[in-house]
Amino acid sequence: MIQSIAQEIIERRDYLEGKAINTIYFGGGTPSLLTREELTLILQTIREQFAINDEVEISLEANPDDITVDALELWKSIGVNRLSIGLQSFRKEDLEWMNRAHSVEEATNCVHEVKQSGFENITVDLIYGLPNLSLDEWEKHVQTVIDFQVPHISAYCLTIEKGTALNNWVNNGKIVPASEDQQSDQFNLLVELLEKNGYQQYEISNFAKPGYESRHNSNYWKGEWYLGVGPSAHSFNGVSRAWNVANNQRYIKAIESNDVCCTTEILSPENQFNEYILTGLRTVYGVELRKLKTIAPLSNEFTSNCDQFIQKEWMLNDKGILVLTKEGRLRADHIAAELFMNG
Repeated sequence: MIQSIAQEIIERRDYLEGKAINTIYFGGGTPSLLTREELTLILQTIREQFAINDEVEISLEANPDDITVDALELWKSIGVNRLSIGLQSFRKEDLEWMNRAHSVEEATNCVHEVKQSGFENITVDLIYGLPNLSLDEWEKHVQTVIDFQVPHISAYCLTIEKGTALNNWVNNGKIVPASEDQQSDQFNLLVELLEKNGYQQYEISNFAKPGYESRHNSNYWKGEWYLGVGPSAHSFNGVSRAWNVANNQRYIKAIESNDVCCTTEILSPENQFNEYILTGLRTVYGVELRKLKTIAPLSNEFTSNCDQFIQKEWMLNDKGILVLTKEGRLRADHIAAELFMNG
């Protein structure tokens, strides 16, 4: 697998058309299990094929149960400078039904070990809207992370996908999902607590102390180009999107046989326009009208809808950049849908 990933990096070195690399992200699986040799091979291949900015952000997703003193020293020594820790919850029953391998104690201890090792750029993940999670319990979860003094927090609402074991449990009455009102209350509490403690909500689900925003994720939201390698990885170059085959063996076989391992979709102006609206409105960076106009002309309906949202104080036009207000962020999906270009 690692050899195939390295080979794909070589084969797709022209995808970004010479753009310098600002961020490298190990994620989408369990990269904290990779050995020094495996991580080094991938990073060395990237450095050989691309120009890398001196201040490159190199992130690695780590499970709490994989975080040890030796692992932390390894990651630091090869250049990793940002860790993303999947805590998810501080309730034992949540971790069990989510099939998380770590315990509540490991979740707590690993953050202290990460900080003691010298890592400063840390983010942790939390999930709200969990079954039977009270508002008081959720407040304790958030406060626990605040007390850790980590500079970045990502918090996502639990989604129940059709065909999953979780969906079956809900249908069978084994689990009672949180109501929309409960989800909303927990989200509002999250925003309030984090703002009081110096975190900026720079994207609807992401909060950071000044200077600790995720540069990698911000590039996605701003519509920057990116190259993804490995099974299921997605790539984007402004005009098209590509996604690799998901099956591990099929991926390896395609790379070894010099076959195409990805499917490519050319994005229409409508797709480009709507995707930029959808991602940009979720962030404090907003949507640049100048950039929108390079994709397609702004319709009278678009302008009228913008004016209405501005009058309702859901949106601001800040020197040609559309940004949602606090009230608007609660309605981000609705506002984006109203501004979409429709055929």
